[in-house]
Amino acid sequence: MTDPVSKPAAPASANRLQHLVPALIVLAVAAVVAVTSWTQQPADVFVFPRLVSVFFVILALWNATRAVLGLSKVGTGLSLREALNILPGALVMIALIYGAAKFFGFYAASSVAFLTIATLYDPAKLTSLRAWLVRIAVSAAFMGVIYLLFAVLLRVQTPRGLFF
Repeated sequence: MTDPVSKPAAPASANRLQHLVPALIVLAVAAVVAVTSWTQQPADVFVFPRLVSVFFVILALWNATRAVLGLSKVGTGLSLREALNILPGALVMIALIYGAAKFFGFYAASSVAFLTIATLYDPAKLTSLRAWLVRIAVSAAFMGVIYLLFAVLLRVQTPRGLFF
């Protein structure tokens, strides 16, 4: 007897492609991050990004290898509906990475991006004052942790801009 709630099984080739395509995209992004971090100067500023890029490439290679060999058997991938639910957050992050961080500064742009994403995915009404206070408090706390981690603990140079 089949479970009426579960999704029908996807064909093996479609399921494999849903693992292979994202794995190869992540591997390409990891390669770009690694090349960028290892070719930038001054070297001492890029110690932390270089360390992260090594782990990023290793994990991406492991993931891509599993996808190519057909060993990735978890889930059936994203449906179109699920992908469309993720799209607004992805667009905000792309805008942050490619523009706002350099113009406004890493911490200011990240604060706005975090608050925007929290607002997009929060089921609370936009007219709720309490929800806005919670979103702002969580965003401020998150950015405080990010600042302490990057600026104080790791001493990573972040993009400077109009606002810090």
